[in-house]
Amino acid sequence: MKQTRVLVVEDSLTVRRRICEVLSGDPAIELVGEAADGRAAIELCRALRPDVVTLDMMLPVMNGLAATECIMAHCPTPILVVSSSFNRGELFRTYDALAAGAVDVLEKPKGDEPDGAWERRLIAQVKLVARIRVITHPRLRLAALNRPPSTPAAAAPERRTAVVAIGASTGGPGAIVEVLRGLPASLRQPILFVLHINEPFGASFADWLDGQTGRRVAYPQDGDPVAAATGRVVMAPPGRHLVVRDGRLRLTLDPERHSCRPSVDALFESVARDYGREAAAALLTGMGRDGAAGLLEIRRAGGLTIAQDAATSVVHGMPREAIALGAAERVLPLKEIGPALGAATLAAVRDQA
Repeated sequence: MKQTRVLVVEDSLTVRRRICEVLSGDPAIELVGEAADGRAAIELCRALRPDVVTLDMMLPVMNGLAATECIMAHCPTPILVVSSSFNRGELFRTYDALAAGAVDVLEKPKGDEPDGAWERRLIAQVKLVARIRVITHPRLRLAALNRPPSTPAAAAPERRTAVVAIGASTGGPGAIVEVLRGLPASLRQPILFVLHINEPFGASFADWLDGQTGRRVAYPQDGDPVAAATGRVVMAPPGRHLVVRDGRLRLTLDPERHSCRPSVDALFESVARDYGREAAAALLTGMGRDGAAGLLEIRRAGGLTIAQDAATSVVHGMPREAIALGAAERVLPLKEIGPALGAATLAAVRDQA
């Protein structure tokens, strides 16, 4: 059986030794190298061509974000960020790295975990990340995402759209930034968003996203009117389903869907019930099948449904499942999804004028 070859990047000798010891103890994993700074990480990644890089964010010489951008531009490799969740600056840098192409994130051990629990999570996530076929990110700075959107090849169908729903998982941070930046500034419909991101890393993601697109992003309160989110993005908070009931946003502790809470299916199905053909939805990059059945419900109700294509998805699992179900009215590259949603919502504005 082929071993998973891992490069460990961590400036703390104590933490690095622990990660290396855990990984070396699994017969399916081969530890191929160690680095204590970002520049060395890039050099070793180029020389060793590992299957996975575990990467700290706070590194000397070159930080983890800069290393991620360079690796994903020049030698694309699945990156598992192993970082702390209590420092806001480090959290934001972690989100930047996920947007720049890192695949997943794991919290550093705190020392109070049940015996062996953190070690099992590390091994499981390294093996999971190794299965992902990453795509090249040629931009070296996240700010380069801020470019004028291209025009979709075909105009979106003319229909009255009252709400936009978006779901994403693996690869979602970068994808949602691009979609939101592709929307017209004049779009006033509420945008409801679900992202799968491991706790406790989801706690500040809405704040980070708020600073990326010029569009207000926030977690809702249970019972908020959907209409109060006009022109804004409402994001499901960690550990709660976000659903719509009778024109209000509800946060629930209902059982997980596809091992996920929040679940994209839970949001999409509620939007289909409340808004029907007045809904527009997009299912972006992600592992698994969450969101596929919900997207189908929106299409059956007459709403606009879009799935991200394989070429631009970090993981095409969720969009692929939706396409296989016949849930996607349109299959588009990432750069065309924002403009397509914008065209549908602007058509609604013209219809109401």
